[in-house]
Amino acid sequence: MPWQATTLIVDARCVEALSDLLLEGGALSVDVSDAAAGTSTERPLFAEPGSAPASNWAVNRLVALFNEGADVAEIIPSALREARLPATTPYGIDRVNDQDWVRLTQSQFTPVKISSRLWVVPTWHEVVDAAAINIRLDPGLAFGTGTHPTTRLCLRWLDEHLNRGDTVIDYGCGSGILAIAAMKLGAASATGVDIDEQALLAARRNALQNQAQVTFYAAEEELSGLTAPAHVVVANILANPLTVLAPLLAQLTLRGGHVVLSGILAPQADEVRAAYAPWFDMQAAGTTLADEEWVALTGRRL
Repeated sequence: MPWQATTLIVDARCVEALSDLLLEGGALSVDVSDAAAGTSTERPLFAEPGSAPASNWAVNRLVALFNEGADVAEIIPSALREARLPATTPYGIDRVNDQDWVRLTQSQFTPVKISSRLWVVPTWHEVVDAAAINIRLDPGLAFGTGTHPTTRLCLRWLDEHLNRGDTVIDYGCGSGILAIAAMKLGAASATGVDIDEQALLAARRNALQNQAQVTFYAAEEELSGLTAPAHVVVANILANPLTVLAPLLAQLTLRGGHVVLSGILAPQADEVRAAYAPWFDMQAAGTTLADEEWVALTGRRL
């Protein structure tokens, strides 16, 4: 079934009100992005759990999606009037043809070479290097495909530093990729934890696909009764949740063990490092790892 998409360029003052009015008028979804994206004046905005909401861009591109039968020529002028915008505000209407969204999404994920011996290979692709350690992955609705810099940083640390026989906890496991990689790299045991039931379902499927013995738990369960502290605790989340989780992740790390933290933008590194300093030596455990604008921090449990 085809859809209709309409695009408007509006300023920050009215973008939220207009978005709400379009949804009330029958829009299936509304996407707001920087109208200057891809130019020298593009301005990144970041928002995380626990932080103040980011403001809109000065000039916004608003794209609303409608059913094929929606009277967009009536809905848009009505929304503009209620938002007190000029009736002459330009907008376009484009036809969006139906596609095989599963195949389109899968085409975006190809095998990723993490190191000379470690690959992440989507389940719908052939293995590139049969002699390598291959993680076969179908992320489903979960984060963690191996393509994002934060995932690559954690995988590289595990590849270089994990000792055979180590125990591992992957907190915020998403697709389960890090826990599965740990088992394939020689860990004695691995435990994954997440708040999202869909992520846990995907992680369990991926562990089965890789014949990896990984135990997965929902984050609301009492972890102290489920698992002993581990030699390595890895958490690829975001800076603000990582800061809040510092006491818990310290509790889950054996003395002398390591914590690996990612999902951190370079300007956020000092704040996260300071949050873990009461429990970890954040200097002796290794240098800060970087990939594009993202970093991973490591620490040794005191």
